[in-house]
Amino acid sequence: MKLFGCLNIPALPGLLLLLIGTTFAAEPPGRVSPGTGPRHAIAMHGEPLYRQDIENFPYVNPNAPKGGKFVVGDIGSFDSLNPFIIRGTTPSITLDVTRFVVQHHTFESLMTRGQDEPFSLYGRIAETIETPEDRSWVEFRLREGVRFSDGSPLTAQDVLFSWQTLRDKGRPNMRRYYGFVSEAKTIDERTIRFTFDDTGNRELPLIMGLMPILSKAYYSTHDITKTSLEAPLGSGPYMVASVDAGRRITFKRDPDYWAADLAVTRGHYNFDLIQYEYFRDSTSLFEAFKRGEITFRAERSAKTWMTGYDFNAVKTGDVVKTEIAHGRPAAMYGFVFNTRREIFADIKVRQALTLLFDFEWMNEYLFFGAFKRLQSFFDNSELSSHGRPANDLERDYLASSENAVTSDIFERGWTAPIGGSLANNRRNTFTALGLLEEAGWRIDHGRLVNAKTKLPFAFEIMIMEPREERIALHYARSLEDLGITANVRVVDSAQFQQRRQTYDFHMVPFAWAGTLSPGNEQAFRYGSAEADIEGTFNLAGIKSAAVDGLIIRLTDARSRQELIAAARALDRVLLSGSYVIPFYYPPRDWLAYRSYLRRPAQQALTGVKLETWWIDPNPANN
Repeated sequence: MKLFGCLNIPALPGLLLLLIGTTFAAEPPGRVSPGTGPRHAIAMHGEPLYRQDIENFPYVNPNAPKGGKFVVGDIGSFDSLNPFIIRGTTPSITLDVTRFVVQHHTFESLMTRGQDEPFSLYGRIAETIETPEDRSWVEFRLREGVRFSDGSPLTAQDVLFSWQTLRDKGRPNMRRYYGFVSEAKTIDERTIRFTFDDTGNRELPLIMGLMPILSKAYYSTHDITKTSLEAPLGSGPYMVASVDAGRRITFKRDPDYWAADLAVTRGHYNFDLIQYEYFRDSTSLFEAFKRGEITFRAERSAKTWMTGYDFNAVKTGDVVKTEIAHGRPAAMYGFVFNTRREIFADIKVRQALTLLFDFEWMNEYLFFGAFKRLQSFFDNSELSSHGRPANDLERDYLASSENAVTSDIFERGWTAPIGGSLANNRRNTFTALGLLEEAGWRIDHGRLVNAKTKLPFAFEIMIMEPREERIALHYARSLEDLGITANVRVVDSAQFQQRRQTYDFHMVPFAWAGTLSPGNEQAFRYGSAEADIEGTFNLAGIKSAAVDGLIIRLTDARSRQELIAAARALDRVLLSGSYVIPFYYPPRDWLAYRSYLRRPAQQALTGVKLETWWIDPNPANN
């Protein structure tokens, strides 16, 4: 083997240790599974949808013109451009249909997702990927001519450095994912192999394919563990053009972007400039859109969608208002119980408080009947257990965890309690009171108190956005009828982020994004090991052997059928644990945008992809 074509690795092990400072280049001990040959793509299950000879994905316009400025807005602020650590707040725009973050513009991964499939990756920085049938290792061959935005070449050494750095210093999920690698070695300047210590986890080759690639030269002189407002160096299609800390950041398209003509990027990244604008509240954000300062808006408020779009630009056609269907699973969105807090440690308490959430009234009087109730962690997809009895494969997966699933959820999934009427609410309140009494609470002079300590039942709901404040206030009023005090506290984005990351809350609204191919990220959301690590998405503090075992079932699944069964089984266990009060989801995406924006004729399975949109160059339409 050669390192950069000049050093013989077996002949110079001591020199390599001095040059590289690791033993990552050593051959793995024992038998190594044979590869299946280099390929242009990889699917989590089955075969990738598109062949190597595609000229572009079908959900783009390969002839889309470049140019113009795309401006999006959100509530909040930012104080760092380092997206690889939990310290600081980096620019991020949540649009429901997509999420814009710094690293998506400026950094790249070895491979890129196909958006018409549950989980397939196609070569980007990597020209090919090779892995054995058991997926115990993965090897990437980089394309020729890959370079960072400063013109410096991107090599296998940068990939190796990225893995080492993010494994040791990155966000908690990165440390977990990249910690599965037992050995990493560069074969030559363009080839790198990762060997895994858990050969049963079949998602790991794909996870490594999505690892962001850092410049070794740049980050050797820039401390990745610190927050910074310096423009980062990456190989992506955009560079940071300007920063107004906390208020605005602008990205400019790299005219010399190395991957502009690849099949997987053709028709993408059409805006010359992308700008994030930040606002203190939803009212000022919407007013900015009405004035024409914002280009695109994904509406999240049912009231605004139903009543707010009567301004002149909509009437004249300068703003397009539309609803678009998609094939994404709904996000699990709701009030999360922090089970680390004693008040929510008892499942009976959580079940009782879930019964007291009157979705039907809220949907009718607050949301104009626009939403559907969430009844699954994978709602709006084949992964949902709602309305489905456990099949034979699910029963096998749940055999050792019978006590983790209630009998009704085992037979038909979770059915949300129905409110909306006096009779329904009385029944729900009566059932909730019985559960609370079993948990050691009783009503004393109109207040719910602990039977032993006499302390009142009181907790805080931490909120950042006004639309969620409305939900919290109504819910708090409902709880008052049972003598429960729920204090709704509105905090700014910085405090909200900091308290959420350190689990300093009783109850908080949160949305776990839906996915067609759940895998290792589920451990970051619900795994026992993550419950005590700050900065994870296990906000509920879930510690369940049944959940941990089913997440392993997901990552070990060898077929789509096995994954579906494991996802439904996991869904049943999570719902049985009553860790969240599910809210709702809109059945379609609500979009409003300036009329000069154009989108491809064909839409991807996962919905709108703004990186494939463009601005009409005709001045008459702009």
